[in-house]
Amino acid sequence: MIRDRQSDLAPMTALHRRFRAGLDRFEPVTGLNDHPEVVAFHRLVFTTPSLAGRLMQYMLDDEDALAAVLDGSIGARLQAAQVIAVQRVLARTNWQKIADGRTARDVQPEAVADADRAFAQLRQGTGGS
Repeated sequence: MIRDRQSDLAPMTALHRRFRAGLDRFEPVTGLNDHPEVVAFHRLVFTTPSLAGRLMQYMLDDEDALAAVLDGSIGARLQAAQVIAVQRVLARTNWQKIADGRTARDVQPEAVADADRAFAQLRQGTGGS
């Protein structure tokens, strides 16, 4: 998505749009999915230390890939780390609300508002790129 974005579209905007599209589609990776098997899978991953460790490795791989697309500099690595951390916090927050008994449709407006606020903070903290 970032690599294939239009040249006039800032990377942070493309990442924000991609995450919002995932929320609109109730993609499991956003945490906004209330299918019982998805909720159970997330519970298993988040509460099993070895699986949580493996998830962290996947996030580090995603961070490396995003940093490389951005330009590979230390600034790009820091920006990528921030984006991956924000996506992790948003997804886990969404999952927790659903695990606590709410539906994905009920949580969606909050999830969208949280994502918008988080990416706005990223833009301010990363100079908008």
